[in-house]
Amino acid sequence: MSNLLKGVNLYLIGMMGVGKTTVGRLLAQQLGYGFLDTDDVIVKAAKKSINEIFADEGEAAFRQLESEILAQVCAYTKLTIATGGGIVLKRENWGYLRHGLIVWLDVPVEILLHRLAEDQTRPLLQDSHPEDKLRSLLEQRQSLYSQADLHITITESETPEQIATRILEVIPSILKTEDSQHRN
Repeated sequence: MSNLLKGVNLYLIGMMGVGKTTVGRLLAQQLGYGFLDTDDVIVKAAKKSINEIFADEGEAAFRQLESEILAQVCAYTKLTIATGGGIVLKRENWGYLRHGLIVWLDVPVEILLHRLAEDQTRPLLQDSHPEDKLRSLLEQRQSLYSQADLHITITESETPEQIATRILEVIPSILKTEDSQHRN
């Protein structure tokens, strides 16, 4: 599979709580790729949590930092990259994402709410109506997410391992290279 990808990065996009980091680590392991989570890189670069960045500098400053990190990351190859849920909002980010294969992990809002119920690390969910906030964010981003190369709709019963396997099974069919037509 990694021969088929020829070192092309995999970018995982989708809402917070869909499992981009967990599935991304599994994909990286199975492909023999490195793994990066853009949020982790931002936290290390800024030397503060994402909540602190939002509180001290605002969302616009966070999004700018996110774009700068993505610009640097896309210079590398053989990476599986879990991105922040809002990375799709800035047009310039799509230029970076298009360097690789973009996989949208799509999870119904009801499942996301359950997964994120106890999570205090999500600044955009520090809201008196988290369900409304999640639905509004998804509505705002859905048409952007749908520009991904691969759309994976996830059910509640699927394990991260099953999701990673499903992605790996579908990748050959979306690679538009001659190799995919002549593979063994």
